[in-house]
Amino acid sequence: MMQGGAVDETAIGAVRAFGRFYTRQIGLLEEGLHRSAFSLTEARVLYELAHRDGLTASLLGQDLGLDAGYLSRLLKRFEAQGLVTRRAAAGDGRRQVLALTPGGQAAFAPLDAASREEVGALLGRLSAGDRAALVGAMAQVRRLLGDPSQEREAATLRDLAPGDIGWITHRQAVLYASEYGFDLSFEALVAEILAGFVRDGDPARAGAWIADQDGDVMGSVFLAPQSDTVAKLRLLYVEPAARGQGLGRRLTEACIAGARERGYRQLTLWTNDVLTAARRIYAGAGFRLVESAPHRSFGQDLVGETWVLDL
Repeated sequence: MMQGGAVDETAIGAVRAFGRFYTRQIGLLEEGLHRSAFSLTEARVLYELAHRDGLTASLLGQDLGLDAGYLSRLLKRFEAQGLVTRRAAAGDGRRQVLALTPGGQAAFAPLDAASREEVGALLGRLSAGDRAALVGAMAQVRRLLGDPSQEREAATLRDLAPGDIGWITHRQAVLYASEYGFDLSFEALVAEILAGFVRDGDPARAGAWIADQDGDVMGSVFLAPQSDTVAKLRLLYVEPAARGQGLGRRLTEACIAGARERGYRQLTLWTNDVLTAARRIYAGAGFRLVESAPHRSFGQDLVGETWVLDL
């Protein structure tokens, strides 16, 4: 896993504070979960057994991250209470498969109902938009912390949609400020370029490719006419969360293909030498560097570069 460097105390404190807040919200500090006789761990074991077939003790312990000895004692107690049964797996008598008994299902049912009721009440305080935002944020947390069930489908490339122009301007301004120290003049430039693209763009001559992943914009690139035979690749960017997946290359290739389809003979672009990842993509796609010159822009001393691809 790629490491992001030293973690500051503010970030650590924020995560711990969220954990304390959320455990209070869903009642995890109560002696019995949902005012039942079961602890959080016991309820979670019952939940897994109620929703999954063919579980063994080893698989259950692995998935829940539970100590084998602790889980064994818990399961023996459940068996003694008539909540859980074990049987030999079909075709492999050495494996013992766990299942809830009718009594275990009856014990789990009120836990499940109470959980649904409490979460429903929590969400009921929110507007529909806020509920969607909360659910999306929770999915994002799970993805970032490595939950394999939340892995996203590959991004798709689509045309511009309402809201994209403002969002892309915002994200490019934020990312270039944090990663390269660019000032507000860069945001103004991006806004001007995109406003002109919408105002003057002719679909027969111009194009836009937006990388969409589960409804989130993860990158973009634009094709703008310079003359009857020359077009310009503009504003390629990829969100940090989507980098390393070849998305920048896909966007660049889509722009090149779009230029060819529109009959251009040459595709140009202007970039800066500090954008090393983008420069590698351009070189890999066949662009050649034809000019470079130092300049002072966006609050930084930079070296601007012009690249050209003959189509």
